[in-house]
Amino acid sequence: MNDGKGDVWVEAGFTELARAGVEGVRVEVLAKNLGVTKGGFYRRFADRAALLDAMLQHWREGRAASIAQQTRLDGQQPRERLKAVIQLYSERLNPEAMAIELAIRQWARSDENAAAAVTGVDAARLKHVAELYRATGLAAEEADAQAFLFYCFIFGQSLLFVERGPRKRSQLVAKSAEKLLG
Repeated sequence: MNDGKGDVWVEAGFTELARAGVEGVRVEVLAKNLGVTKGGFYRRFADRAALLDAMLQHWREGRAASIAQQTRLDGQQPRERLKAVIQLYSERLNPEAMAIELAIRQWARSDENAAAAVTGVDAARLKHVAELYRATGLAAEEADAQAFLFYCFIFGQSLLFVERGPRKRSQLVAKSAEKLLG
């Protein structure tokens, strides 16, 4: 449902997903959070499963579009673009987006549709970053390995509580990024 109004339910679903996991995404809860009746939901979606499918589709398409945009060279050198992506994900932490990411990955452990969405997003992310590494002159296999390390770093750094101030954390991230770009 991409009529604009269906997106309100999808966004409410993501808010609840980030807060309570997929089990918390219930029609009654979403209607209450939106201050509307459940009837509005059923005019948009056949059932909860349809909402969950719409959420996965929205997430998958949004993440794939984001990485495609973030890795476009637009006149930059590949290493500069890689550095910019690292800065984007390490300097501007987005707790809600990370909560959604983690909740979808948890959901994927027990749901085939969620697992397929995660697999698709991971493949898109790795593909686009590997293309940047290939553009630096790396062979395909080496570029794939670097892309994998890149994403391990991107997600890992966002989950670690480093016992340092923001400036020292930033310095650590920058030094680590040099290793990925070197």
